[in-house]
Amino acid sequence: MAESAHSGDKPLLFVDIDGVISLFGFEPTAPPPGTWIGVDGVLHLISATASGHLLALARIFDLVWCSGWEDKASDHLVPVIGLPVRPPFLTFSAPTGTAHWKLDAVDGHAGDRPAAWIDDAFDDSCHTWAAARRAPTLLVATHPATGMTDEHVARLERWARSLNGR
Repeated sequence: MAESAHSGDKPLLFVDIDGVISLFGFEPTAPPPGTWIGVDGVLHLISATASGHLLALARIFDLVWCSGWEDKASDHLVPVIGLPVRPPFLTFSAPTGTAHWKLDAVDGHAGDRPAAWIDDAFDDSCHTWAAARRAPTLLVATHPATGMTDEHVARLERWARSLNGR
């Protein structure tokens, strides 16, 4: 795992990249505002709002990259987004059984801390996991053509503040 930016007293926020920060599935002739970057020969459109959203969320969450980008996430995104820290990243094992391919890594990293997870591809196993956790847990689903929106950020902020009764 990469260098840690965890304070321990903030809830965790697992951040997917593709479909949350890197947009796809939009009309090719009318892409949303953003910055194009190349990662291993693949072009990604980084949402124009990603920087502001993640900077706002980093004030109340410990961010964790939760993406197949793994160790490439901070190398490519921190300079574009302007994050003051390099969030740690999850590494993923080959999927086994019927659980979502990210779930074992998310569960292992979350431990007993409150955790939110923003992603564009949850399945039933994610919802079952979230409902069964003893620690407060929130799943926030995005649409890959629009990614993280102001409404998603507001929902995450409300949830995090509710943990401390603020």
